[in-house]
Order: sequence, then structure tokens, then C-alpha cells
Amino acid sequence: MTITDTTKTVYDLITPELRADLITMVREDSWPEMTDDQGRRGVNQVAAFLAVAANTTERATPSLRVDIFWHAFVLHTKHYAEFCEALGGGFIHHVPDRDSGHNPAEGRAAMRRTAEMIRSAGFDVDPEFWPIDGAADCTQSYAGCSDSPVAK
Repeated sequence: MTITDTTKTVYDLITPELRADLITMVREDSWPEMTDDQGRRGVNQVAAFLAVAANTTERATPSLRVDIFWHAFVLHTKHYAEFCEALGGGFIHHVPDRDSGHNPAEGRAAMRRTAEMIRSAGFDVDPEFWPIDGAADCTQSYAGCSDSPVAK
């Protein structure tokens, strides 16, 4: 699969059962007040983020809300590896870097670049999951949470 495939196809790579489990896991571990609609949209946003990360050599940085869905997905190692393989860019490593400091402006800029890559690839960028012009706490990218871009 390449990024030129339809967004629906990318979303459909996550089975309804896995989707429900990811939503339950995020709700139980990180976001208890999350609605089912927010959960559905969160799974779609992490799928779009990973589709872009798989098909670029640029560093992709998630928002905080997208990152909590990524964490839940990574813990489903078999399904996560299969999803990455289906995207065609190899395994997408989650790379925390706690030594990069706390710079909210840089975090927002990195998140803005990633959201633009997602939009350019034909996916919707949900403002509830990508609060680009919001508060400083909207992203973990200032803590170095990103994918591991490699020459593809």
C-alpha cells in the first residue's frame, strides 16, 4: 500500500475488534471521559499519522491525544506490526527522547508540520486531536516523541 491509496483503506486496516479494544484501552488508561465518537476519531487519526510516518523520511511527531492512541496500538504488537507492514514502509518505531528538553514552541511547530503532511496526504486533520494553535501542553513532541524516519 502507498500513501496514494484511499484513506478509507488505511482506516479499514484496523479491524472493528481491534478498534474497540484500542478505544477501551485508551479510555481505561488515559482518557476516561472520552466518548465513543472521540475514540473512533482517535483511531482514525493515529492510522493517518502512521500512514504518513511510514511513507516519509521526515520526522513525524504526534499530538498528545494521537500519541496515547499510538501507545495503545504499539502494545498490540502483532496487529501493530501487521498494520505497519500493510502501509509498505516497514515497522514504525516509537522513539521517546526525554533528553530533548521542554520547548512548547518547537513542539507546536513539529506538530504543525506533521498535521500538514497528514492533510497533504489526503487525510482529515481533526482539530480536537491536533490543537495546533492551542496551549503549550497540546503535544509531547517537545519531549522527543516521534517516529523513527529512515531512508525508504
